[in-house]
Amino acid sequence: MTDFPAPHKKSDPCTMAQLQDEKSRTDLLNRLKRAEGQLRGIQRMIEGGEPCLDIASQMAAVRNALDSAYVRMTVCFMQQELQQRLGMTEAQGPILGEMLEEVQTLLNKVR
Repeated sequence: MTDFPAPHKKSDPCTMAQLQDEKSRTDLLNRLKRAEGQLRGIQRMIEGGEPCLDIASQMAAVRNALDSAYVRMTVCFMQQELQQRLGMTEAQGPILGEMLEEVQTLLNKVR
């Protein structure tokens, strides 16, 4: 049986993880900026009196973009926390990465 570290208390600062990986942080910010641009476009469509179906289509696209960003952030959080809490080595990183890619694929299918 594998011994796992004791669970962290809610007041423990490591449970309030931030995105530490610069590449992941940049990717997430870029996704959010694109969604922000889409939202501004929707506002212009509404102001310009565009048809509701066109607006609804754009709203669905923004919702999908935000859902995708949320899944990506969740997977990054899981990776950071698992590495930290389980004390994983660099050599174990690729195994975790493969597993989390599968998790991300599954999460993307249920949204």
